Amino acid sequence: MLNVHKIKQDICDIGQRIYNKGFAAANDGNITVRISDNEVLCTPTMHSKGFLKPDDICTIDMTGKQIAGRRKRSSEALLHLEIYKQRADIKSVVHCHPPHATAFAVAREPIPQCVLPEVEVFLGDVPITKYETPGGQAFADTIIPFVSKCNVMILANHGTVSFGEDVEKAYWWTEILDAYCRILMLARQLGHVSYLDHQKSQELLDLKAKWGFTDPRLTEEYKNCDICANDIFRESWESSGVERRAFDAPPSMPAKAVEAVTAAAKSVASTGMSAADEERLVKLITDQVMSQLGKR
Repeated sequence: MLNVHKIKQDICDIGQRIYNKGFAAANDGNITVRISDNEVLCTPTMHSKGFLKPDDICTIDMTGKQIAGRRKRSSEALLHLEIYKQRADIKSVVHCHPPHATAFAVAREPIPQCVLPEVEVFLGDVPITKYETPGGQAFADTIIPFVSKCNVMILANHGTVSFGEDVEKAYWWTEILDAYCRILMLARQLGHVSYLDHQKSQELLDLKAKWGFTDPRLTEEYKNCDICANDIFRESWESSGVERRAFDAPPSMPAKAVEAVTAAAKSVASTGMSAADEERLVKLITDQVMSQLGKR
């Protein structure tokens, strides 16, 4: 049987951590925990997350209607409920405004991949949603294209939302993401971000699978995609206004493939470029690229 009072205390503890980290100024942010098929504990609106008490936590149903509690529920509860509806395995959702990750939300800059091992294992590709005015169902719906393929996402011009099997895990993903975004910004100030190569990135994905973590890049659908090129969510960039501006794209194919293509081109170019040679060049390059992609 669930100890609801203990869960409320856990929510308060995470609220204090969010506030102390500077992830939720004033009354920002909201936290929920699902305790049954139709009941969700929810932080109140207009109340600092750093000073919550268990008695402040209200209960809502899966439509957003408040069914218990002396304080009014958060105005952004529908976002949380949509995540629960899309992911039966999720038991807690944390939304806040961590400054470094929110800077990426405001810039609509995609989060580079293949930089830090821990981020590859715990987060993977992080999407940026389309912007909608917070609070309504349209805002909640912005997570639908992404929620099945990640455990944290950036809300355009707003903040972050992360989710997990309990409130501690749900919060972890946000803390990892903000620390990563801060590191990226500091490295960018130094003038350069070095990316892991394809082989080392694949080794991390293999470890991720071994340790029981899921990642879309481990599925058949994405097995031939470029590991480091934000391929999972790139199709959403145009509609969300996302574009690389601050960080260069990582190399688009493995170094071995580049070497193979270069060697193939040189071998043909050295014999002269007749029409037949041009046709042969195209075929050789295609064969070499496909061969390397097939080894991923």
